[in-house]
Amino acid sequence: MTRPALDRPARATVLGLRQNLAQFTLLVVVNALVGGTLGQERTVLPLLATEEFGLDLYTSSLTYILAFGVAKAATNYLAGTLADRYGRKPVLVAGWLIALPVPLLLIYGPSWGWIVAANLVLGISQGLTWSTTVVMKMDLVGPHRRGAAMGLNEAAGYLGVAATAMATGYLAAHYGLRPAPFLLGAAYIALGLGLSVLAVRETRDHAHLEATGHVTTHTHAHGSLSNRQVFALTSFRDRSLSAVSQAGMVNNLNDGLAWGLFPVLFAAAGLSLGQIGILAAAYPAVWGALQLATGALSDRWGRKGFIVAGMLTQAAALGLIAAGSTFEMWLVAVVLLGAGTAMVYPTLLAAIGDVAHPTWRARSVGIYRLWRDGGFAVGAVVSGVVADAFGIPAAVAVVAALTAASGGVVAVRMRGRDHTGA
Repeated sequence: MTRPALDRPARATVLGLRQNLAQFTLLVVVNALVGGTLGQERTVLPLLATEEFGLDLYTSSLTYILAFGVAKAATNYLAGTLADRYGRKPVLVAGWLIALPVPLLLIYGPSWGWIVAANLVLGISQGLTWSTTVVMKMDLVGPHRRGAAMGLNEAAGYLGVAATAMATGYLAAHYGLRPAPFLLGAAYIALGLGLSVLAVRETRDHAHLEATGHVTTHTHAHGSLSNRQVFALTSFRDRSLSAVSQAGMVNNLNDGLAWGLFPVLFAAAGLSLGQIGILAAAYPAVWGALQLATGALSDRWGRKGFIVAGMLTQAAALGLIAAGSTFEMWLVAVVLLGAGTAMVYPTLLAAIGDVAHPTWRARSVGIYRLWRDGGFAVGAVVSGVVADAFGIPAAVAVVAALTAASGGVVAVRMRGRDHTGA
């Protein structure tokens, strides 16, 4: 006779990518859907601002990125705290539920204020969903494959962004800017919510298991830290954590520039919607695909070198975009920009996981992501003001200089090797 379900032994909690492959793979799929939900906007919204709503000032048209960045940054911090207190899965599900009205607001919004409101809601959703998938993968794999795990996570997310940016460019070219591109986003949200509710399992016990055997070289990295102490360490006091946080902010500063102004720059040069869609997709596609290698290689070779080289590569790519005027030159530049970002993105997350103790790692990841996604807001303001005063190429050049300077900060401030090769 089959024993009652209550008599069956619970699944053993074990760490490792191979040991948790089914759940890890499911979370990769979920994060691809999270990325696709963001990707529905990458090609279409900048053109919607100018062509349908007639916004002439770049500072006005970039308000949706400002709203998104502020909301996502604040929610990242909250997500880490909630995940430590209530568990990872409830936070993930809440993020998908909050995303439900976003496609409707984008499709039916009669004024630009509705679009900004949609991005405020989207930022909250992305802060909860993307942050939680990051933390859950860190929980599952343990300390030895963290870079590989972050590479897979971020690759899935940004390949989702890229594929959707390409698809929405095609849909916009054939069926108009609304509603067709945003129906794709609605499908992603429904599927992501269903998978998260029905198939994703809680991973907080994996973090507790890792904490019992956590070895650290830092006297402050024990588990009994307040939220204020974790914020101070991640933002300012710890050399590696603070260097990583500022690099993340500058990275997303230039991503906000790419999201908001590149399609407008390309359209002004006479490129077709199809060409703009290719350029909008190539950057996150290269970024996403190469993270499969860069995250794993940083486990072997260390984090610092990848971060410094990636920031300098991004700066060089932005310089080429500022100087460019043709589809071919811009394609080379966005591929280079994607490669530089791939070197940085999973490595920054893995470096946070290396230093932060498992019992406050979710909070530290949330604080890092607060600074990182605050870069969207800073980028919207800086690039918008400079573009209005001096043109888009000047804004790109300014952001290129900031990106190079950020790489210099990492070179000087970050410790060479932390824990598992960081």
